[in-house]
Amino acid sequence: MQSTPSIHVIDYLIMILTLLVSLGIGFWFSKRQSDTKNYFTAKGSLPSWAIGISILATLISSITFLAYPGEGFTSNWIRLVQGLMVPIVLVAIVGFVVPLFRHVIQLSTYEYFEKRFGFFARLYTSISFILTHFSKMGTVFFLISLALSKMTGLDTVTIIWIIGGAVVVLTMLGGIEAVIWLDVIQGFLLIIGGLIALGILLFLPEGGPMEVWEVAMQNDRIGFGPFDWDFVNLTFIVMALNGVFYAIQKYGTDQTIVQRYLTAKSDKAAIKASLIGVLLSVPVWAMFMFIGTALFSYYQITGDVLPPGIEADAVFPYFIMTKLPVGVVGLILSALIAAAISSLDSDLNCLSAILMEDYYIRMRPKSTEQHRLFMSKLFIVIAGLGAIAVAMFYVAAGSEGVLGIIFTLYSIFSGGIAGMFLLGIFSTRANKQGLYWGIGASVLFTAWALLTSTPIGLEGNEKLLVNLGSFNYIHHKYMIGVYSHVVLIFFGYLASFLYKGKTIEPTLTWVGWRKMQKGK
Repeated sequence: MQSTPSIHVIDYLIMILTLLVSLGIGFWFSKRQSDTKNYFTAKGSLPSWAIGISILATLISSITFLAYPGEGFTSNWIRLVQGLMVPIVLVAIVGFVVPLFRHVIQLSTYEYFEKRFGFFARLYTSISFILTHFSKMGTVFFLISLALSKMTGLDTVTIIWIIGGAVVVLTMLGGIEAVIWLDVIQGFLLIIGGLIALGILLFLPEGGPMEVWEVAMQNDRIGFGPFDWDFVNLTFIVMALNGVFYAIQKYGTDQTIVQRYLTAKSDKAAIKASLIGVLLSVPVWAMFMFIGTALFSYYQITGDVLPPGIEADAVFPYFIMTKLPVGVVGLILSALIAAAISSLDSDLNCLSAILMEDYYIRMRPKSTEQHRLFMSKLFIVIAGLGAIAVAMFYVAAGSEGVLGIIFTLYSIFSGGIAGMFLLGIFSTRANKQGLYWGIGASVLFTAWALLTSTPIGLEGNEKLLVNLGSFNYIHHKYMIGVYSHVVLIFFGYLASFLYKGKTIEPTLTWVGWRKMQKGK
């Protein structure tokens, strides 16, 4: 942008009020936090509709608010395909997976993997979760701060610390109850902000919604192609496969979702909450992708010129600042802030839960409940500072292709976990020795794929980290995660035949669970 548009004092007041309300909710629920069970699971007392909205708010962050419109502005809806796979997978597994976790684990999702495959499996999966969510949190901090910096003229680093500090304080004080009830408020704010922006984009240009749609169609901005059977380029099949494993990993192995199951009053309530969350998420993802499409049509129809060199992720913020009236700007910016907070507070609470349950209690089994609660709050502070450090890295590295970076990071750090989950659930033959072979093969594959496909150096003079010529990995990077799961399943299952595994607790597999349910 050539210059920073001015923000009216009313808009500033609305944004400040959003932060104060968020902090106020954290302080309100701080009175209830007497032990770690309430701090992390609310003792299973929350209504399913609130948990469902919280799942929605957790899945919809500032990545959705900014990067999806950026993708819709520059391309079609192909990256939405990943989200479209989620309800298909969830409907298939939710009736079994949700009750399984509610009855098998105490708090940590990765306790299941220890019971099924031993301690190393728990260690491997929990570390993968930590790495993935640190990268995600850092990106969310960076995106919102970059956007607000360009809108307000404030320094990006300053905004990172302001937003980061607020998120850390409210999450540390209020526990999962504050997180979920704040997510309810922020979820509605996010939807309202998106609908207002979309309504203005549809009806402001001459010709209205029909003209916006027609221009988008003429310029190939609406569609999910290309539909070629091609794993090298970004195609429908690449995103669909990526989406299937993303859904399995998110709803079957991700602490931010599984921990929500434990806050519900019953198995049925937890299943209902999961369905509410995902069935609301898909239309919200679609709405923000279409906002980008409508932005493209708007600038084509009106002939308005964007500042030279503006990045795709910055088009929506620029439109907000230059075309929307006072008050509406503040409301939408508040929705942007809310989108970031609702994702970050969930990540921080869940990271603290993992650090406490998977590591600290194992090292200090005789620690008191009061001490564990104190350490849980300290872990939130440490995790928050770590995420801020990742955001600082993004400030130095730049923002090009942020959504692509997110999908790639998910693929890289997935580490075959969805494959491990499928192997544990659906195979009674798989054992921990065989799993070790699967993990090793998955790690070796991922290392080979990354090293032989990642360029370094200045543009125009780039070189691969490792160049093996015709043996380089040539498929799309989003497929790395897909292949890593398949590799783990294949080698883990075959290698299990080489070892005599211990007797498996029946309820840890799908077959055993079905038999148990029929026997009731």
